[in-house]
Amino acid sequence: MPVSKANSRSHAAYNEIKRRILAGVFTPADRLRETEVASLLSMGRTPVREALKRIQDEGLITHQPGRGLVITTMDQQEVGELYAMREVLESAAAGLAARHASDVEILHMQAILDEGDGGDPVAQNLRFHQAIYAAAHNRYLLRSLQSLTDTTYLLGRSTLAEPARARVSNTEHQAIVDAIRARDPAAAEAAARHHIHQALLERLKMLRQG
Repeated sequence: MPVSKANSRSHAAYNEIKRRILAGVFTPADRLRETEVASLLSMGRTPVREALKRIQDEGLITHQPGRGLVITTMDQQEVGELYAMREVLESAAAGLAARHASDVEILHMQAILDEGDGGDPVAQNLRFHQAIYAAAHNRYLLRSLQSLTDTTYLLGRSTLAEPARARVSNTEHQAIVDAIRARDPAAAEAAARHHIHQALLERLKMLRQG
């Protein structure tokens, strides 16, 4: 059944607004007024309205009394809750990957680490985790993890911006791959859980330092 033009325009608006949020083009200081966003994107108000509602439902934007729609910000409690869910889902993905990953998928994970970050540890980190998600072979887990990944972008500066953390993160990544290669789900889950917990500790340190 063909996608209607209205749905297509709404989807295009959704993708572009979300891209700008995750790229930091739209910031917490901005008010996402429907008319202004529509003008900025050269789109009609209806698809933009539908896109904003969808993104609000996903939690990336919030309605604040007196301000309207703004980019969601998180306090320390919410950050803790986010990383707690990441520990659960990332460890589940690693455990499933240890059970279901093909040899080629494992080689792909290792290649990402062996090739280095090329000066962009954040991009390498994203490629690595997405390789694990794919190797878990569970579409529902993949959707949940993608939602958490999007929300993590709202935190701004990556924990990997600190070179020391980036180096330790690579060691943690290698431990996850080693466990997956050994087909040891329990070890893979533990390694992934440790990795996310260390990321949380770095994030809380960043919050303390402002």
